[in-house]
Amino acid sequence: MNFDVIVIGSGPGGYVAAIRAAQLGLKTAVVEKAELGGVCLNWGCIPTKALLKSAQVFEYINHAEDYGISVSGAKHDFDAVIKRSRDVANGMSKGIQFLMKKNKITVLTGFGTLIAKGQVQVDNEGKKESHSAKHIILATGARERELPALKIDGKKIVGYHEAMVLPKQPKKMVVVGSGAIGVEFAYFYNAMGTEVTIVEFMPSIVPNEDIEVSKALEKIYKKKGIKIMTNSSVEGVDTKGTGCKVKVKTAKGEEQIDCDVVLSAVGIQTNIENIGLEKLGIKTEKGKVVVDDYYKTNVDGIFAIGDIVHGPALAHVASAEGIICIEKIAGENPEPLDYGNIPGCTYTWPEIASVGYTEASAKEAGYDIKVGKFPFSASGKASASGAKDGFVKVIFDAKYGEFLGAHMIGANVTEMIAEVVAARKLEATGHSMIKTVHPHPTMSEAVMEACAAAYDEVIHL
Repeated sequence: MNFDVIVIGSGPGGYVAAIRAAQLGLKTAVVEKAELGGVCLNWGCIPTKALLKSAQVFEYINHAEDYGISVSGAKHDFDAVIKRSRDVANGMSKGIQFLMKKNKITVLTGFGTLIAKGQVQVDNEGKKESHSAKHIILATGARERELPALKIDGKKIVGYHEAMVLPKQPKKMVVVGSGAIGVEFAYFYNAMGTEVTIVEFMPSIVPNEDIEVSKALEKIYKKKGIKIMTNSSVEGVDTKGTGCKVKVKTAKGEEQIDCDVVLSAVGIQTNIENIGLEKLGIKTEKGKVVVDDYYKTNVDGIFAIGDIVHGPALAHVASAEGIICIEKIAGENPEPLDYGNIPGCTYTWPEIASVGYTEASAKEAGYDIKVGKFPFSASGKASASGAKDGFVKVIFDAKYGEFLGAHMIGANVTEMIAEVVAARKLEATGHSMIKTVHPHPTMSEAVMEACAAAYDEVIHL
């Protein structure tokens, strides 16, 4: 078949690009070898949030007395928690199927490969078909990265995929890596009653966050009973016998941790093998496809978006890239994506959200800065909600008042960060943020108060 656009991969980059293409009148097809929606919808963002919500509800019940409510004999059904997560993911995947039909997008099931300029071969369990398109968008995403000393076997050493559907809840778990995936699963399993140890190579957990956020989360996690080992690395895992013996190299020497399951959460690796890049001479660099501001590769008619190109490997980034790419193809004049204004969210409890410069990176960039911080312990809504952990921290350029960054840890802060992203997009200053009236009582008042704190105008501290 012949199309205007063929998108290889149906994750949050691919399916969004396909829908936007259809909206703009382009005859569009999507190639997908597994479930529509990709890893994010089926084995990432969505089902993990369902697991985390179950953990949060369980924690609420266990602390019901804090709210003047008595609950006795509360227990969880691990299998039912897992089933709910899968049901949520399956429902969302069916939603993508509906959107494909609604937008008259052809779904080609199988593994897509570039075989020539404008030609894609789709291999569905040995049955091969070729399709042509003037524009081909690669949106093949990424998979979990494996360390040499931490080979995933799917049973005792698992990745995020297996961690979502373990047949039995482990009594003890070691989580290797403390990025978003690592700390989210650490929270979930700890809340469910598993004894969790986090091993992190860097000096602090969630190492990409502002150091104050990292320290706050570490303090909260330790209070929950999670053991944290920073400046440490896993040198090997002995899986003989019933459990795992994990060798951890620390600053003080080598240590052994016994556990039932090891979760490898050490990052991702792009899916760029065997899709025809070499055959067409498409340039790659450090495992990623090289593209311009509108996601065009060095080969005419071939584009790439999402995890396989530069920029943070986030679902919302892939979606934005897909829309920009398609609008450029369709002859519109989209604005290039500002990678300096991308929000990052980690759905631990309390949650973490951030955008822009950290305090350290702003100083490194040469800014003279003003920093404001407002703790949720001083928030009326946080106190009423029983969610006083955390704070909002904001950073401004002292000279012009430019909003350089914001870093939050607390209940539902992933819902609050978009305010800062919009403010930065609209070039709001510190003073304009202070004068933006926020509703009371809300957690969002902490943003206004933190901005006021940066200029020594804070009221409630």
